[in-house]
Amino acid sequence: MDRLDYLIRELINEDNRLSNTKIPDSLSEKKNFYRGLRNMRKPKPISDEYLKVQDEYLQDEIKTKGVIDEKDILFDEGIISVWQGDITTLKCDVIVNACNEYLLGCFTPGHNCIDNAIHSFAGMQVREDCNEIMKGNTLPNGEVVLTKGYNLPSKYIIHTVGPQITHSVTDEDREDLKKCYFNSLELAKQKGLKSIAFPCISTGLYGFPSYEACTIAVNTVKKYLKDNIYVFEHIIFNVFTDEDLRLYKEEL
Repeated sequence: MDRLDYLIRELINEDNRLSNTKIPDSLSEKKNFYRGLRNMRKPKPISDEYLKVQDEYLQDEIKTKGVIDEKDILFDEGIISVWQGDITTLKCDVIVNACNEYLLGCFTPGHNCIDNAIHSFAGMQVREDCNEIMKGNTLPNGEVVLTKGYNLPSKYIIHTVGPQITHSVTDEDREDLKKCYFNSLELAKQKGLKSIAFPCISTGLYGFPSYEACTIAVNTVKKYLKDNIYVFEHIIFNVFTDEDLRLYKEEL
């Protein structure tokens, strides 16, 4: 509790707008409150002491949730697996983050999106790294950026921007989604990474129909593997809902 209190106080003290903010009493409320403070914080320097305490706190949080080693996930076909679970607990070479075009993570406190979760449990360093890479620019759909995983069990994070569907899915949307998977695999290959986990990119809030997104994801990965034999040891499709689990198992 002392460590969490320190982290909360440091973030409140650096922002005058939060000076009269009431800190919750219970541990669970404090954890949610702290996550919200981190989510809202713009990228800017912070002390080494803060980062040290933050890292200790986040690593304990991950251990409490339970780390899932990729080696314990059963293969569904060849080197491909489908796994339903929390991607921030997955130990593999690299996980893919379905992010927005600014690459700075989700600023909505406690929002239930993968971008928010990955930034929250990796630590503030990821937002800083992305800010340094982007320098105020935006990333086009399908392009990719690599950062360290910091406090996550995975070594690295590949950030990619999927298409947002406003009306019906276009051919351009389909090509953009393909590029998310293809370019992520290409970058992982270039970096010598042997295992990679993908979320269901562009589904959910971004509106890409789950069944079609699943077909594109599986077909793109399978085609890539045909042209790149022995590059990867394990490719994981990480799903959240029971429906996505069914779709991916049927597609494979």
